[in-house]
Amino acid sequence: MASLNTPLPSPWHHTHQFDEGNPLAERNTLLAVVLTAVMMVVEIAGGWYFNSMALLADGWHMSSHTLALGLSLVAYMAARRLAGHARFAFGTWKIEILGGYTSAVLLVGVALLMAFQSVERLLSPTPIHYDEAIAIAVVGLLVNLACAWLLRGAHHHHHGHGHDHGHDHGPHREDLNLRAAYLHVVADAATSVLAIAALFGGKLWGADWLDPVTGLAGAALVGTWAVGLLRDSGRVLLDAEMDAPVVQEIRDVIDTSPIRATITDLHVWRVGTAKYACIVALSTDDPAATPDAFRRQIGVHEELVHISVEVNRPAAASA
Repeated sequence: MASLNTPLPSPWHHTHQFDEGNPLAERNTLLAVVLTAVMMVVEIAGGWYFNSMALLADGWHMSSHTLALGLSLVAYMAARRLAGHARFAFGTWKIEILGGYTSAVLLVGVALLMAFQSVERLLSPTPIHYDEAIAIAVVGLLVNLACAWLLRGAHHHHHGHGHDHGHDHGPHREDLNLRAAYLHVVADAATSVLAIAALFGGKLWGADWLDPVTGLAGAALVGTWAVGLLRDSGRVLLDAEMDAPVVQEIRDVIDTSPIRATITDLHVWRVGTAKYACIVALSTDDPAATPDAFRRQIGVHEELVHISVEVNRPAAASA
């Protein structure tokens, strides 16, 4: 006999977990966390041993990236482990988006810290141990490039599994949690390149001012990336995507339908990478109009994975 708490089988029963996740990204993010954490320890230890504030500062800077990458990893793990939980009305995919948004906030903090330290060093220069700093900075760059390669490989793999009738939805197909992790390591790689160039300039030509100036340039670059990620992930979290191409596709389906109807209300929001849910309210006096008929027509767009249709008949209501 079935338990009272066990839902009975129903032809209308369906899953509310709309995103299959990104296992390769989760695995590669774990590897990137390990590599970044090891390099962080090396830089902090090297900075302390060689009395190099430049190395020590870069080590603590890398610690923020280790934290952010770890946050992305936790988001992947939480989304996967809570995937079947009934509390989540539209699945756990937005846990990953929340992870990406939080990482973007950390990136803003990193950019502000870099800018503050750079201005401080412009006003109060400190001696730099160039040889040691250059050596460890080069190793740090190699680690960042390895992490970027891992995360970019997972990014391309994820893009290769999308199907949406040939429509290109651009950034709407993007794994924003993976993008956050990728931006952290790319930002660190970019600042490492700038730092190496500045350190060589200071060593060869005595241009000590190059180090803080390139720090300011790196801060501006990281800040720009962070703001873009905040914008994109924030739009998903706030369901502010009524300008997505799929919205116009729904309108086109209704406008060109052989069943006459007018859209009176439309809500579209994202429930997975390039996957959407929608609620459509229609007004029509066409006797052939039924919710199922319009659901089948709208459902030709495979990115729409949860469709609710309401049909209202003004003539019947006034009779």
